[in-house]
Amino acid sequence: MILLTGAAGFIGAHLAKRLLSKDHNVLGIDNLNSYYDVQLKEDRLDWIQHPNFTFEQVDRVDKNRLDALFKKHQPSLVIDLAAQAGVRYSLENPQAYVDSNITGFLNILEACRHYKAEQLIYASSSSVYGANTKMPFSVKDNVDHPVSLYAATKKANELMAHTYSHLYSLPTTGLRFFTVYGPWGRPDMALFTFTKSILEGKPIQVFNQGSMMRDFTYIDDIVEGIVRLIKTKPSPDPEWKGETPDPSKSSAPYRIYNMGNSKPVKLMDFITAIENKLSITAHKEYLPLQSGDVIATYADVEDLIRDTGYKPNTPIDKGVGKFIDWYRAYYGV
Repeated sequence: MILLTGAAGFIGAHLAKRLLSKDHNVLGIDNLNSYYDVQLKEDRLDWIQHPNFTFEQVDRVDKNRLDALFKKHQPSLVIDLAAQAGVRYSLENPQAYVDSNITGFLNILEACRHYKAEQLIYASSSSVYGANTKMPFSVKDNVDHPVSLYAATKKANELMAHTYSHLYSLPTTGLRFFTVYGPWGRPDMALFTFTKSILEGKPIQVFNQGSMMRDFTYIDDIVEGIVRLIKTKPSPDPEWKGETPDPSKSSAPYRIYNMGNSKPVKLMDFITAIENKLSITAHKEYLPLQSGDVIATYADVEDLIRDTGYKPNTPIDKGVGKFIDWYRAYYGV
């Protein structure tokens, strides 16, 4: 049995579909909060439906309900994708991030410990690189300078996971996702908001005067990477040394991986790909860099390639095209 948190979320729904297609039994949980359109989350659950899929509306912050699920189902693998998402919203409602991303994650770790889960895979974020400017971002880099509370909570998750790997020999794998996009995506993400505004004839907001780059990563590439890492349970690295510590591994069963396309795209080129697919030129409103945002992201995925034989590689025009096809069909545009 696989326990998947955030099952009604963007990445969670796609991963559930893939796991079910491979004949896994999946118990999905999600709190279905109202951070964005709940109907979209419910429609994702309808899209997932499968005889081997069970869904429970549960918040990880509710320790008693979470423990009851672990006790009943005894999951061997836990994939924790639930979180309070969004960099900019963390400036408005920091408490939501501490509740979900810190307390909720602690409850997952404790349940894995007490109910003897064999492996935990969890979502971290490329935002942990914060003020780093050396490109590409490597899992071997120090990441002690977050620029948003969201990023700080994700860094904290990695530290908490390492502690449980060290103390209780719980194999943990943290995944630093780089700007994931695709069908069923989140309405607060750039591709979704740009597409919606362009089709409605409204201007799009382009931050930092458009001088930004993102390592946009298509959802199918993310899912493929996760599925491969399920088979790559971390073990202690006998060559790890405390004198020269590698942050991506440990003497405990602990690993961190970047999951990105490793081909950063200029924001203006990303917008051009949307315009080309829609055959509409966007009206652009140029704005300064927002607090908590970073100028560029770029993933070094050599460890992912080495350990799984896989590298995300979907071209941006193909991925954008698939999203817009889904968007038109879903909203009847």
